[in-house]
Amino acid sequence: MIWVTGDKHGEFEEVAAFCRREGTSRADTLIVLGDAGINYYGDARATALKQHLAQYPITFFCVHGNHEARPERVRGYERCAAFGGEVWVDPRYPNQLFPVDGAIYDLGGQRTLVIGGAYSADKFQRLLNHWAWFEDEQPSDAIKARVEAALEAAGWRVDAVLSHTCPEGMLPPGRKAAWEQRFGAIDWSTEQWLESIRGRLAFHRWYVGHYHVDYGVGDFVFLYHQFIPFA
Repeated sequence: MIWVTGDKHGEFEEVAAFCRREGTSRADTLIVLGDAGINYYGDARATALKQHLAQYPITFFCVHGNHEARPERVRGYERCAAFGGEVWVDPRYPNQLFPVDGAIYDLGGQRTLVIGGAYSADKFQRLLNHWAWFEDEQPSDAIKARVEAALEAAGWRVDAVLSHTCPEGMLPPGRKAAWEQRFGAIDWSTEQWLESIRGRLAFHRWYVGHYHVDYGVGDFVFLYHQFIPFA
């Protein structure tokens, strides 16, 4: 089985309960739509979390978010083959996989595009408090080019999209105004670029994290606490 859930920010008690309830095994996959938080601290706390999650009876497939380092920047990660493509994995923790932004994977027979990253609305709060912030949190021009090249090769057709944030036109109602009122100016360029992708792409389902909500609208599914089958 393959399931999908939203941001965990290093807190996996819900996942542990889910695994017990479903009787999962390493043959099952849980997609986390960014901000798993496994690579947030970059110190002994991160190592302890990875060791803890290595005991879970499930395989994690963690899209890159904006509250964590990119796995290619973290010591110990290597590229290896998985789901018809390549993922980042630390061999010490083989059940924790991190897809490559712009790659198209075969997940349960579904051609699935992955696009991680987003702007952190709390960027200046984190900098002020000396909390971790990652300069490459948003997709770079190179990543955007890789996404568009992959879609061009696929004829701009996939079955599913996994992204951390969403196209600008699909922002949760009231969220843009609320965040700008609370945090000030926000860089929405990733969402604007994703909107241009949405306008050209044929797909069946698009899964989004980032906004800490659980709801669906049209072909879009936003996830936070819920665990749903990937279809």
